[in-house]
Amino acid sequence: MRILVIERHRKFNDDLVDFLYNNGHHVENAYDGLTGLNLAVTMQFDAIVVGTKAPRMDGYQICHSLRQYSKSQLSIIMIGDFESLPERLTGFEMGVDDFITMPCAFSEVLARTQAVVSRRTRRGNRVLRVEDLSFDLDTFEVTREQILLRLNLTCLKLLELFMRRSPAVVSRNELRKAVWGRDAHRGDSLRSNIHLLRTVLDRDFDSPLLHTVHGRGYKLAAVE
Repeated sequence: MRILVIERHRKFNDDLVDFLYNNGHHVENAYDGLTGLNLAVTMQFDAIVVGTKAPRMDGYQICHSLRQYSKSQLSIIMIGDFESLPERLTGFEMGVDDFITMPCAFSEVLARTQAVVSRRTRRGNRVLRVEDLSFDLDTFEVTREQILLRLNLTCLKLLELFMRRSPAVVSRNELRKAVWGRDAHRGDSLRSNIHLLRTVLDRDFDSPLLHTVHGRGYKLAAVE
């Protein structure tokens, strides 16, 4: 999973990030709400673990903004001191998927995060679509104009990110992180796979979908 941790307590934040990373997950973190919200809307995550009292923007405001303005289907797990039912009901109304009361074990955070992501995945739409391009996330079948396209695993990972973020620009650094994680220095490999992906997506079709945005990255969208 790709997980974002937004929590003001730095030691808890850092230790949780280390625990999640050591259990095989890609993790980003922020110590305040505004930074966390910016990461949430500009990068791809499966889940966000957010503290109720994050500075500059608290957990409830973050959830409200994400559910109101973002098209992402990420899961939200809120951690804090939930002393009353109205607090939890307010969170549910703002789009929180689950609550964890502090203090808590990191293993519980991971288990609950996996559970809510699994539930959302099962009930969510597993086919991504941009214009005449479709990507079935269960079968890994990619079609354009109902023609089957063949892509390697790296290109499939890149394509999923492009389609989830379309029509937004995705930076080169974000693409490297999404595919290679902490081994994200492989610039030549990124360029060659982008070239391969563009060739397969656009070569035999009238309208290109994958565009280079000079100085910023790439985007998947119809020609304006």
